[in-house]
Order: sequence, then C-alpha cells, then structure tokens
Amino acid sequence: MFLKRKSKTAKTPKKPVKKAAKRVAAKSKKPTQKESKTETPKDQAPTAPATGTEQPAGSQHIPNLPLIVHGQYVRDASFENPSAPHALRAGHAAPKMNVNFGLDARKLSEPGLENMFEVVLTVNVEATREGKPVFIAEVQYGTTVSVGPTVPQEQIHPLLLIEVPRLAFPFARQILCDMAVQGGYPPLLVAPVNFQQLYIEKFKNELAKKAKKQA
Repeated sequence: MFLKRKSKTAKTPKKPVKKAAKRVAAKSKKPTQKESKTETPKDQAPTAPATGTEQPAGSQHIPNLPLIVHGQYVRDASFENPSAPHALRAGHAAPKMNVNFGLDARKLSEPGLENMFEVVLTVNVEATREGKPVFIAEVQYGTTVSVGPTVPQEQIHPLLLIEVPRLAFPFARQILCDMAVQGGYPPLLVAPVNFQQLYIEKFKNELAKKAKKQA
C-alpha cells in the first residue's frame, strides 16, 4: 500500500506593501543627474558689459579700463635668415638675443567716435652668434582704441602707451614665436616686459619737464 505525500507549494513571503511604496515615493522625489543640470545653449553669445555708450560692432570693452578696443592687426612683419642653412645645423651654441621695443600712438579721425587712437607696438629681435647675425625678426602690431570721455587729457598718453601695449604684447609675442619656428629655429619666447617702466625710461625727459612745471 502506497502512501501519497502531499506536495507542499513554496509560499512566497508577503512583501511589506506600505514600506515598499514609501521607498518608491522617496526615490521619485530625488532629482536625477540630468534633471539637476541646466544646459546653456551653445550658440548663445556672452552678454557684453554695459558701458553707458553704444559700441560699434566688433569692438570690445576692457574691464577696469576706460578703453574700447576696435581692432587688432599686424602692421608689418619681417624675418631675415642670413646665416641659413649653416646656422640651422646641430651642435651650435644658443645665439644671443637682443630685444628692443618701440611704442607709438597717433590720433585718428573717425566719424561718430571721439578720442580714437592707433597704438603700434614694435618688437625687434636680433639673434647673433660670435658677433655674426643668425636671424632678425620684427613685428609691428597695431591696436585701434577709443578712450572714455572721463579720462583727463594728461592721462591719455600714459594710458595709450602702457595699457594698450600690455594688451597687444601676447599677440606680438606669438607672431615672433611662429616666425622663428617657420625659419627653422626653436620657438622664440620673448620675456614679459614692464611697460610702465619702459614708458618712464623712454619719456623721462618729458616727464621731468612736466614735474618742473607742476612744482
């Protein structure tokens, strides 16, 4: 006689419905990473700072300075390589660098704009080895700016020949570096210059005369 065993079906434990619902509700309240980010449209241009006057298209106001830059450009550039290809051979000692700076400013007549000026920064580099020229590089970098009407007349000259060359120097430096590389030499890195000290040295006679008049 065979005895039949009753097959026990495994009972699934009852889930705590109330606790599970609370967890789901809590998770749904947390913002996802995508929802928390606010994306800025790629084609949205930055807002220009308010200057109180309408700026021409393409101009740029310089923060903390009463200047508006209207254009930057190469006035003139030259590279002479008289010792090539001999100077390009390996094993030569590093050439001696002689760097000179020139500053110049002139007033421009521009309809609708007052106090418009062109400032030209000239950087000349002469590389020599044992008294012989290796290469000569020069760039004249121009910048057109307009000065704010609140600037006193006596401060316009130092503003143009100190602050504007300071803005133009990185661009002129990069052009000289590229010319040296194209000429077959290592990158030419002109050391930063103190344009305030350069201004004082160049115009020390004029500054001394003004100091005597004011005394």
